[in-house]
Amino acid sequence: MPIALTLDVDSFPIAGRFVISRGAKTEARVVTATLRDGDAVGRGECVPYARYGESVESVTAAIEGVRAALEMGADRAALQRLLPAGAARNALDCALWDLEAKRSGRRAYVTAGFPRLTPLVTAYTLSVGTPDEMRAAAMRAADRPLLKVKLAGDGDDARLAAVRDGAPHATLIVDANEAWREETLEAQLDACARYGVALVEQPLPAGKDEMLARIARPIPICADESAHETGSLDALRGRYDAVNIKLDKTGGLTEALAMATAARKMGFEIMAGCMVGSSLAMAPATFIGQMAGFVDLDGPLLLAKDREPGLVYEGSTLMPPEPALWG
Repeated sequence: MPIALTLDVDSFPIAGRFVISRGAKTEARVVTATLRDGDAVGRGECVPYARYGESVESVTAAIEGVRAALEMGADRAALQRLLPAGAARNALDCALWDLEAKRSGRRAYVTAGFPRLTPLVTAYTLSVGTPDEMRAAAMRAADRPLLKVKLAGDGDDARLAAVRDGAPHATLIVDANEAWREETLEAQLDACARYGVALVEQPLPAGKDEMLARIARPIPICADESAHETGSLDALRGRYDAVNIKLDKTGGLTEALAMATAARKMGFEIMAGCMVGSSLAMAPATFIGQMAGFVDLDGPLLLAKDREPGLVYEGSTLMPPEPALWG
């Protein structure tokens, strides 16, 4: 019996608004791929991202383009050749991991080479806003150990001061989403150091980040928009200290694991990151979290409604996924 592929576009409302330097959103629209082989069912979720030229329509079309190969039994290795890195391949790759686990009864983390999965402490994201808005958000999240602070350029010193005032004991990660400029970069990094920031993500635009190799970096710098898959790592040497590995960028767990292994060998710290999606998207990313110094897998915490069953969060502690969800 051939494998049957089903595609769904699902929408999850965000609690309030999710705001970064590039804009705001109030819902997470995702593409869910389901592979059926008899009684075994595997699922994967991806989040099309406009920053990389993706849409729900383009991702769905890309998946439809390889439907015949999948239904004839193309495996994860073949998938790496059939589709480039990106959201479409991610949904299918993760569905294939899940299907393999459901067929065999062997947990996906064992196949991936982990003896077990341990709980993870995830960052919790604070959207860009006015200093007063961000202080209030920080106060509401002040008991969380790790906060990720979205910034936008002008006015960021005041935003950081407000967040630190609202959450004096939390470890802070700053994410500029490419919004800073060369002429103010060193002053902004110095401000981050004053407020005790532990990591700064993607301060300059991808492809225009050469300055990072020429300046002293008082805080470790993490590549996000500049880091996609293993082949992108060489260009990051000397500019970045860490890489944010997201399955929607790598094109699935298969490449994400290879990238994490290569990044560690090259001396990069690893951050396990995500787009804003449901628990189904976060579940395979917990494998990267096992290899990471920083974990940012808070997607479901930002939603007004998640999938059921979903991942279990105890405060900011993320429990490993159960087989009923994925893997």
